[in-house]
Amino acid sequence: MRLLYIGDVMGDPGIKAIAAVLPELKQQENIDLVIAQAENVTDGKGISVEDFRRLQKLGVDFCTGGNWTLYLPEIIKLLEDKKEPIIRPANYPIGTPGLGYKYAGDALIISLLGSIVGKDSEQPVDNPLKTIDKILQKESGKYKYLVVNLHGDYSSEKVIIGHYLDGKATLVVGDHWHVPTADARILPEGTAHITDVGMCGILNASLGVKFDSVIPRWRDGQHIRNELETEGPKQFNAVLVETDDSHLGSNIRQIHRII
Repeated sequence: MRLLYIGDVMGDPGIKAIAAVLPELKQQENIDLVIAQAENVTDGKGISVEDFRRLQKLGVDFCTGGNWTLYLPEIIKLLEDKKEPIIRPANYPIGTPGLGYKYAGDALIISLLGSIVGKDSEQPVDNPLKTIDKILQKESGKYKYLVVNLHGDYSSEKVIIGHYLDGKATLVVGDHWHVPTADARILPEGTAHITDVGMCGILNASLGVKFDSVIPRWRDGQHIRNELETEGPKQFNAVLVETDDSHLGSNIRQIHRII
């Protein structure tokens, strides 16, 4: 399998970056499965059904989740439908609407939220490692490929879960930073891993947000709402993973494009 994982899609500029890169890339690289982190796709917060469908039309096969996934209630009906290729973090407490893992063919895809992001959210999250243990035990023997994303702030958590799942997962990818790390590699037991894949959106911005809405808050303590940047060059960040006969990673390559 040839698998592409696209970093956080930041609003309409992120969708346009995907539109400019993905169709040709998918054909050139003979990509079998495209996954994108979509929690910021609608104006930087949440996922509307319309924007989710836009990503699908551009060639995205599956969308993973993060701390903003449940922000727009309209997406819940899709999160709860096993046939809809979109998930929220699996380690939200029992009773949270939506599903935290689903299948894309013979690939099991799981989203997890890091501990610091969970503490800052409206509801705490369960331990990511214990959560993944329970899921893999339940789904044992049902999948060939395993893709896990950890949406978190701590680099240590993203590194640890990669090694925790080394030899079990095809790909373990970190997201949420919106800045790609330079450590994409195949771990000792065969799992492809990167600490953070980066984002798709405006390049000259604060993680996709206008500098003018961030600097006064940082410098002067002003409570200014984040405003999505929509002007200027766009960036596209992803990782492309090739698998071997054991369904683990044989190669991982970062893809960074400026549009």
